[in-house]
Amino acid sequence: MAKLSADDLMYGYINGIFPMADADGTLYWYAPEPRAIIPLDSYKPPKSLRPVLNQRLFEIRINYDFEGVMQGCAAPRSGDDTTWISSEIIEAYSQLNKMGFAHSVEVYQEDKLVGGLYGVAIGAAFFGESMFYRVNNASKVAFHYLIQILKKQGYVLLDTQFINDNVKRFGAIEIPKADYIKLLKQALNQKARFVDSPLQIIFNTHSHELNW
Repeated sequence: MAKLSADDLMYGYINGIFPMADADGTLYWYAPEPRAIIPLDSYKPPKSLRPVLNQRLFEIRINYDFEGVMQGCAAPRSGDDTTWISSEIIEAYSQLNKMGFAHSVEVYQEDKLVGGLYGVAIGAAFFGESMFYRVNNASKVAFHYLIQILKKQGYVLLDTQFINDNVKRFGAIEIPKADYIKLLKQALNQKARFVDSPLQIIFNTHSHELNW
């Protein structure tokens, strides 16, 4: 089987499918039924997150260390030594990042990467892939700023693929796959830019506003 490429990823996303690796590294493509999305207009920061944002604990960067975020997401969690993010997946998504279609929202503390998330942006759709944290609340802060980006830049679809408790707390809902495909087609026919410059866009965490 041919090695996963950035072109394979692009083809998959525009057709509503995405890859995950098995424990032995074998890749499979998925199209969940139902599909999980987060309506952008309904997102509100959890009450527990507001004090964290007000404490100005973190610096937020975009696309500064994309592969580092993927490595963080791929690391074992809670004693589970398996991951669906294989080295082949990291390489392909890193290619997509260099092409301007994959992005990371990164959280730093004392200049160290302590959390973040990554995903794929095509048209006005953003496909969230994974997040991680090494300091409490870091991934929640990354997600909060992801939402700010998507709203500011005119995105209309945030795909979270599967429903789970982690995305439920951010307002995720499930919709039939057929409805998702309709939303996807509409979003792909619209234009949006995830960032206005390629690297290291830093947020003003004092006001929770984007500073570009």
